Amino acid sequence: MTFTTTIMPSKHAFQVDAGETVLEAALRQGIILPYSCRDGVCGACKGKIVQGQVDYGKYQASTLTPAEKSTGMALFCCAKPQSDLVIECKEVSTIKDIPVKLLPTRVHQMERPAHDVMVIKLRLPASERMQYLAGQYIDILQKSGKPRSFSLANAPHDDAFLELHIRNIAGGGFTSHVFNEMKVKDILRIKGPLGTFYLREDTDRPIIFVASGTGFAPIKAMIEHALHVGLQRPMHFYWGARRPHDLYMLDKAREWEARGVKFTPVLSDALPEDKWSGRTGYVHLAVMEDYADLSAYQVYACGAPVVVEAAHRDYTTKRNLPADEFYSDAFTFAPAA
Repeated sequence: MTFTTTIMPSKHAFQVDAGETVLEAALRQGIILPYSCRDGVCGACKGKIVQGQVDYGKYQASTLTPAEKSTGMALFCCAKPQSDLVIECKEVSTIKDIPVKLLPTRVHQMERPAHDVMVIKLRLPASERMQYLAGQYIDILQKSGKPRSFSLANAPHDDAFLELHIRNIAGGGFTSHVFNEMKVKDILRIKGPLGTFYLREDTDRPIIFVASGTGFAPIKAMIEHALHVGLQRPMHFYWGARRPHDLYMLDKAREWEARGVKFTPVLSDALPEDKWSGRTGYVHLAVMEDYADLSAYQVYACGAPVVVEAAHRDYTTKRNLPADEFYSDAFTFAPAA
C-alpha cells in the first residue's frame, strides 16, 4: 500500500511505500528533509503531523517526549505512515540549511583502482550521518598543517560511508601519508559538508559535466544523485585523463551511459600501445568541438585548475555560456612540509 504525504507550507507531495519511513521516501524522490542520525536519536528530523496517522517506530524517548507527541510531533526518520499525511517541517533547499559538523570517522576500506588513485571509504559513528548535497566536499583535519579538502564521491542517498578519491601527488604531504602510512581502522577527524559546488535542480537546462582526473569524484556523486531522483534533463559527461588506466572507474561511467547519460572519455597522452580509438586532446576543447553554442546549457567542471580555468574562459567567451551557469571546483594540493 502507498500513502501520499504532503508537506506544508510548500505543498510538495510524495509517495511513501509500505515499510518506508517518511524520511526515506522523501529522500528517494529528491525532497530533502533535515536529518542527521537516521536512528531516532538526534531529533534533527522532528516535525509535526497535521493530519493522518503514523507508526512512530523505535526512537530514544528523550528525543521525542510524550508531551511532544501529544502536540503532533514525530521523528520522520522513524515514522511510517498508516494513512495519507499532511506534515509541517523545514525542507533543505540550499547549503545554508545544512549544518556543518566536526566528526570522527574510521577508515573502513582502501582500494586502488589505479596505481596513483586511492578510493577510501570512511565510516561515521553509529549515531551519526552527514547530510550534504551532491558535489560538496569535506575537510580532513590534521594535527599539524592545513586541512585537506576532498570531494564526496557518493550520492547523498548512499551515505552509509563517505567515499573519497585521492590521487598520489608527487610532493603532496597528506597524499603521501595516504599511500604509504594510512591503514584500515585509522581514525580521521573531518569537517563538513563544505562548498558551493553542488547540483542545481531548479532548472530544466541540459547539463554538461567536465572532469579531469579525480575531479571525477564529485561528478560521480552528482550523476548518481540525478539518476536516483529521476532527473529528466539531458546529461553529457566528459572525462579527461592522460592514458586509459587513468580512467579508473570506466565501468561506472559505462553503466551511466547505459542509463542515458552520454559519455565522452578524452585522453591527452595516449600511446600507440594503448590502442586507443576514442577522443584525444584536451577535455575542455572536446566540449567546444561538440557544442557550438552553450547558451542554453549548465556546466559543472571539476579537476586540475588549468582545466577548470580554461573551460570557464572559453565557454563563456567563445560558446555563449552564461557566466552564472558555470559551476566549478578546482583541485589544488599542499606540498609536504
